[in-house]
Parts: sequence; structure tokens; C-alpha cells
Amino acid sequence: MALSFEAARTMILESVIPLPPEAVSLLDVVGMVIAEDIRAAWDMPLWNNSAMDGFAVRAEDCVAGQTLTVDGYIPAGGSASGINVKPGGAVKIMTGAPAPAGCDAIVPIEETVEKNGKLILTGQVRPGDHLRIRGEDVSKGELVIAAGTALRPAEINMLASFGYRTAPVFRRPKVAILSTGDELVEPGEDIGTGQIFNSNDYSIAAAVKQLGGEPVLLGIARDDRQSLTEKIAAGLEEDLLITTAGVSMGDHDLVCDVLEVLQVERRFWKVDIKPGRPTAFGLKNGKPVFSLPGNPVSSMITFEQFVRPALLKMMGHQRVIEPLVRAVMQETIKKKPGRVQFLRVRVAKDGQRLVASSSGDQNTGILRTLLRANGIAVLPADLEQLRSGEEVDVQLIAAVDIV
Repeated sequence: MALSFEAARTMILESVIPLPPEAVSLLDVVGMVIAEDIRAAWDMPLWNNSAMDGFAVRAEDCVAGQTLTVDGYIPAGGSASGINVKPGGAVKIMTGAPAPAGCDAIVPIEETVEKNGKLILTGQVRPGDHLRIRGEDVSKGELVIAAGTALRPAEINMLASFGYRTAPVFRRPKVAILSTGDELVEPGEDIGTGQIFNSNDYSIAAAVKQLGGEPVLLGIARDDRQSLTEKIAAGLEEDLLITTAGVSMGDHDLVCDVLEVLQVERRFWKVDIKPGRPTAFGLKNGKPVFSLPGNPVSSMITFEQFVRPALLKMMGHQRVIEPLVRAVMQETIKKKPGRVQFLRVRVAKDGQRLVASSSGDQNTGILRTLLRANGIAVLPADLEQLRSGEEVDVQLIAAVDIV
């Protein structure tokens, strides 16, 4: 019996867990998820310092036209030890240098005229001007990056600012990818009558890389038990296995049988969705195994609906399912009730609302329709007809702009 779409995805997400964390160089962690809370080891900045090249002064001494005596200099990376701003005095200072005792403001160089050791001010100075105060950014012990955060350049900058050379992040999963079928040949090889190029490996590998995983291409398994057993056994050594084709009801659809022989616990086989009904999911010693349809459109849509959330959870992400948006359908769509249907659509802005229209022929053999799409409309299982002008839930395809 086929599972509902919601039940199948829930079962998958309840079955997978984040991979163990590891220390990874800051140069390689962008997009990865931090595995533990990061707290400030000290105040940032660690001392009062200048935000400008200029002069450390006492604001009470400073009015336009006032002349001050320059009696010190602190370069970036220098020390303010033993240096004081005296009444009527100023200390030349560079950006980032520690502020000397007695300083409560910095006057930028461009707001002064320096001549013969004297400083003439050209503007008003207020307490705190251009002065960075100890701990104003982050206080010691403060939570600066919460566990579960995907690391962007900003978080990496914060880690480096506290002296981290590596970060504790959830490991990138190694994803074995296997295409099956006697009709397949690899791109670049000679192709004969009745043969097709193996495209699924490359689209799925690209999707895995886009998410931050590491694809491991196993090549093509032929429609015989020995070939399938050898390839699938190799794939089960990785963190997750994806097979395409061989899970329908044909004479040569042997994948599910071989998985059973290899002691993969089948959790479901067939989901009430269109396209992608012959989708299977299982576990081998806790490792997820997905068997997706062989049709390229079906394999990519089922990857998006089932594999993507599982991979994101394995990588420690907190949000693994993107929220749907509402769009107004521009044409009437009819469907048979009983299955959730994924409709490839083109979404655009129309004033303050989003509108969606079919991106073309919805036959699963028409790949171009998926190329034209920037969203997947999710039609509920009990729906028979969506009328033009009615709203529909749409899953936006990542990294595609809406104009």
C-alpha cells in the first residue's frame, strides 16, 4: 500500500539524524552548520580603540578653532601604556590603536590642521566620537553563534576574530549515486539503438553538491542481480545511497529485491504522488537508502521532496523544508484525486501578489518543462480541479529569481 506524501516525508525525517561533528578549516566551512554554541572568549573589542586615523582628545577641551598640543603617537598595533591625554593636549592615533588614558573622543585627521606640533580643530567634538568602547560589539561569555547555524562569511569572520582556525561543524555526507538499466551509457560513449545517456547521475550529483554534500558516483548497474549487488553493496559503505530506476513492476526492476538481500530495511515502497509514485526508502544500519524513479523529471522532483530534507537534517540544518508561498494560478488545472501532484510552474510578480502558470507539457518525459520552471505547485491529494484565479501552494526552486 502506498503512503501519503506527508507520511512518507515524516517517516524519512524521523529516521535520519545529524552526522557526527568534526573540526574543519575556516577556509572550508562556508555553508556548513556549526555543531556547538560559540561564546565570546573575551570582550570585543578587547580595549577602547580608535575608529579613525586622527587624534585622541578630551572632548571638554575641544571647540572649533581651539589649539591643542600634540604630545604622543600610537600606531596601529602599538601600546597606549604610559600615554595620557593631558588637559589641552592630544595624542596622534591610527585606526584600531588602543585609546590612551584620559581620551573620551577621537578627532579625525580631516577635521584638524596640524602645524609645528600644534593641532587646530576645525569642528565640534562630542564625547564618544569615533571611539570604539571595550565590549560594545560582544561581551565575554555572550552567545555569538548558536549551534545549528549555517556558516556565512560573517560567522566565519567572528570565529576568526576569536582566534579559531577550525570550526566544529556537522560533517558533509558522502552520497553514493547509482543509475540502473541495460539501456544506459555514459555521456561521451558511443550510443546505439535503444540506448540513452546516463543523465540522472549528473543531475543528482549536482543537487547533492549544491546542498553541500559530497557525491560519490558508482556508475551504471546492469539489470542483473550480480551487477546490482556489487554496486549497491559499495554504495552502502557511504553515508547515504541513492539509486534511480529499477523500482517499478517490470521484469528487470530488481533494485528492491537486491536491497532486501543486502538487509536494507524497507520502510516504504510507493508514495501517493505524481510524478514519482514508485519511490522507495529504507535503512541499513541507520544509513538512509533512497530508490527513486528512473525518469529524469521524476527523479529530480522526488529528490527535492524526500532526499533534500534528509540531507539537510544530516548536515545539522534546523530548517529542512522551505515554507511554501501562495500564488494565483493563471489557468485551470484538472487532476485525478488520490495523489499529491507536483506541477512545474513559472512564478512571477504581479504587483503585490505572485502568479503562477504551467511551464509546459507536464508529461514526465518532457525535461524542458522543468528547465522553464522556477517553482513546483503542490496540488493536494483530494483536489480534482484548480480553477484559474484560485490560489495554490508553490515550492520555489532554490536560487531562481522571480521577476
